[in-house]
Amino acid sequence: MFDTHELGRRPGALKRLTRSAAAPKDFGIDGVIGVPEGAPVELKIRLESVMEGVLVTGTARATAEGECVRCLEPVRQDVAADFQEMFSYPDADDRGRSKQVEPADDAEDDEDRLYIEDGLFDLEPVLRDAVVLALPMQPVCRETCAGLCSECGIRLDENPDHHHDAVDIRWASLQGLAETIKDGEKDNMGGADDGADEKQEK
Repeated sequence: MFDTHELGRRPGALKRLTRSAAAPKDFGIDGVIGVPEGAPVELKIRLESVMEGVLVTGTARATAEGECVRCLEPVRQDVAADFQEMFSYPDADDRGRSKQVEPADDAEDDEDRLYIEDGLFDLEPVLRDAVVLALPMQPVCRETCAGLCSECGIRLDENPDHHHDAVDIRWASLQGLAETIKDGEKDNMGGADDGADEKQEK
């Protein structure tokens, strides 16, 4: 929670804050990457008093942890997320809002608005949205990561020459036949050599 009492309600008043907060639970993309619960989130915030509330602008910095989508190795990544949000006074009039807004649109607008309660506002939902948008949907340990072999799972970065001979299953039985023929040719060649040796001896 952040306190706006010192800021006051005079339009144009400014206040800057620097704060470190503990990351809440599930602060990221579930099962992919996120800031661990309790890890520090460094905040730089500017509060500006306007007619209908407080405009909050800032940056959140933290270290996210996850798993490389290519090789499954652990990934740590610094994240910087910018955000800006208006927190309205519950008793604010609508002088700053358009007079031509349709009633249905006005109702939807109210649902999306965030409010200051007893001079306090909760920044967590804003931070959560900003950090999630700043995180990679497919984190990698490095851009050139070659990943894992699809057949045996070995890390290709550690074994750059690793490969498997590709065999088309439609030709697999013929490949076995070809190997049998090759073995037979070797046997025949051996017999021919023996015959030639006998002739030479005679």
